Amino acid sequence: MRIVFMGTPDFGVPTLEKLIEKHGVVLVVSQPDRKVGRKRVLTPSPIKEVALKHNIPVFQPERIKEDYQAVLDAEPDLIVTAAYGQFVPSVVLDYPKYRAINVHASLLPKYRGGSPIHAAIRNGDEYAGVTIIYMVKKMDAGEMLGQVKVKIESDDTALTMFSKLGSAGSDLLIETIDKIENDNINPIEQDLSLVTISPNIQRDDEKINWNETARQIDLHTRAYHTWPGTFSEINGEKVKVFPGKFIEGTANPGEVVELSIEGIKVGTSDGLFIITELQVQGKKRMFVKDFLNGNKLINKGDTFSK
Repeated sequence: MRIVFMGTPDFGVPTLEKLIEKHGVVLVVSQPDRKVGRKRVLTPSPIKEVALKHNIPVFQPERIKEDYQAVLDAEPDLIVTAAYGQFVPSVVLDYPKYRAINVHASLLPKYRGGSPIHAAIRNGDEYAGVTIIYMVKKMDAGEMLGQVKVKIESDDTALTMFSKLGSAGSDLLIETIDKIENDNINPIEQDLSLVTISPNIQRDDEKINWNETARQIDLHTRAYHTWPGTFSEINGEKVKVFPGKFIEGTANPGEVVELSIEGIKVGTSDGLFIITELQVQGKKRMFVKDFLNGNKLINKGDTFSK
């Protein structure tokens, strides 16, 4: 089977590697190289790096809606997408013999959209998952071909769940392709009454709201680790806050009640959140025990902005 794979971030890496191992991938489509980091270094996507390692041609259109002929020229029997990052036009979706399928990181119809893993952790769900669907013009609305659930543990972050779901999704994909090839697939329509949306994360979503409960803040920092991150402001400085822990206690929301090598204890609506790692804007990330050695920014009684 001739397969064209379309993807961009780390989530799709296990899927692409499994496809290369089990089937023939004739073309990889990924987002154009982007400038990243403080030095703005032009960097290929993780998917492109895998393709180049295996000597697979890579196509990187700025707008797949307008520049798609290379996909058709590859004459795919099947198109597989996994977090590609652009809407794919119908002329491409309808071309392959076995159509186009998408590996979506949620238990559809829950969390259609661009941030399903973040949403599952942020909302305190017990499970996340992967659903494979036929691709249609409407976002994540196609018939379901397979689904797998993955438990979210109390210490899981977006980073760990991306890894778990990427692995689970790659196994599910191979099973699904085998069924498609053998004409043994039973598509299931999504229940429209159960549809929820996980839209792309906005800048305001990254700011910690200390009026939330300690557990909600814990979920927030875990959900947005390592991207896009969570932050708060204190004494005029922006501080990036990493996953910590929460305990019982009483303090005003945002109030710093203690600084120690254990961490910075901050009040919430119902307890204390302990910051164990932080990064002041313009400086490196560090553990609180190291931060305290030269700390002149945060003192007991100060308040993070709410």
